[in-house]
Amino acid sequence: MAYFHNPTNDELKEIASKLPNAARTAWGNFSIKTRITARSSQFTYFVSDTPIKRPFISRNTFKELALLQDEFISKTEMLEITGCIGVESPVAVSAQLIIEKSAANIAAMQSQLYFSNSTSKEPVLKVIYTPNLLPEGFPHPILIAVDLESYTTRIFGTDYFGESKKAGLRMWNKWIYDLGGLALHAGCKTYIGLDQKEKSVIIIGLSGTGKTTTTFNQHLGSLPVQDDFCAIFPDGRIYASENGCFAKTYDLKEENDPIIYNALKHPDSWLENVAVKPDGTVDYLDGSFTTNGRGTFSLDRIPHREPDHLPDVSHILILNRNFDIIPAIAKLSAEQAAEYFMLGETTGTSAGGDEEAGKSMRVPGTNPFFFADDALQGQRFAEILQANPDIHVILMNTGCVGGTADDPRSIKVKIAHSSALIEALLSNCIEWKEDRDFHYQIAANMIKGCPAEILQPEILYRNQGRLQEYRQLLVKLKNSRKNYLNNF
Repeated sequence: MAYFHNPTNDELKEIASKLPNAARTAWGNFSIKTRITARSSQFTYFVSDTPIKRPFISRNTFKELALLQDEFISKTEMLEITGCIGVESPVAVSAQLIIEKSAANIAAMQSQLYFSNSTSKEPVLKVIYTPNLLPEGFPHPILIAVDLESYTTRIFGTDYFGESKKAGLRMWNKWIYDLGGLALHAGCKTYIGLDQKEKSVIIIGLSGTGKTTTTFNQHLGSLPVQDDFCAIFPDGRIYASENGCFAKTYDLKEENDPIIYNALKHPDSWLENVAVKPDGTVDYLDGSFTTNGRGTFSLDRIPHREPDHLPDVSHILILNRNFDIIPAIAKLSAEQAAEYFMLGETTGTSAGGDEEAGKSMRVPGTNPFFFADDALQGQRFAEILQANPDIHVILMNTGCVGGTADDPRSIKVKIAHSSALIEALLSNCIEWKEDRDFHYQIAANMIKGCPAEILQPEILYRNQGRLQEYRQLLVKLKNSRKNYLNNF
């Protein structure tokens, strides 16, 4: 077996240049077309010899899979990427990816997300990834087997980079929880407050809710720290997890996301399932193959705040992508915050595959990477908020008010609207009043550039003669939320 340890980005580009599914862009980087275009959550199993609340396989079955994979690896050219998830003690954990040479793009993309610092000689979090080996004895050609006892994930049959990223972060979730903290599916940024002190903002949200856009767009001179995952502890400490960004690219525009757009033009960046024309032009509007196009780049390609020794959190934003009566911004009490955190409401995107795209869904904590009973993360979140009463938790709708985007009666919550609201929030320029139906706080004053109807959805329904519809949606939503939360 040929084994290549930590090849450089240029070496990985040279390997990728020979792959039949690689297209070189006019920028000098590559877009790789994969067989699998989204995460395969339905084929993810945890190793356990006793029943758990998630799909599981026995330890003997895992050992059999390990033997099958190890035999395949012994005859195959492989790449090894090592680094760290987490940048500083106690959350920095050494990590390793072993993957087939023919999937050099996955190795390259993962290397851009690992920190280079080393916490031990031996890797703790191990991902062993064979896209071209099918799992024997299983009804589907894809399998992700997660052994939290040994911190090892073995992946079969999929060539989507997100499985490598998710595997490491899923195991990091457990590491953080065992330390007494909580890993959040969230971006992080810092800004200078009115008191001239540096503060942190955490942006929680599922894929497609605008988490990355909100993190990277500047508000009051803010600087991004982290794109996708961070950890928070009851004493208020927060930590970054990754040294790069894994961004959705469909409909990516420079005017909306200039930092991400320009970072992905760098020759060292990598694209996955992004359309490239014969002349090398990248077409982010071409979703004919998939709308779940992605790209990675390292943080050193953009202006950013170094991810160590982060300041205290002033705000946690919980993003959802809703299409009816949820306002563009609302302030939550600690109890409400725990409830909305567990609701994890949004509309699914292609990141979760066809079974999620376009459908209303709830993912507790908006965290598809959590490893155990979801009630545990809600409990830990509530404890952290109770211990940190100065943290303000804000609900933000990044979809529409009054109907879906193709409904002429609806008003879309645009990126410009959300940006104006975040700047008003951080500047303490929003006057709050209690919403009589949901009892959270909504904006009582006008915010420059924002229609009143997205701040107080009832106004839109009243002006359009749809108050009866509003009341029906209200009752339906309250009942469904109550029934859902009763599961925990």
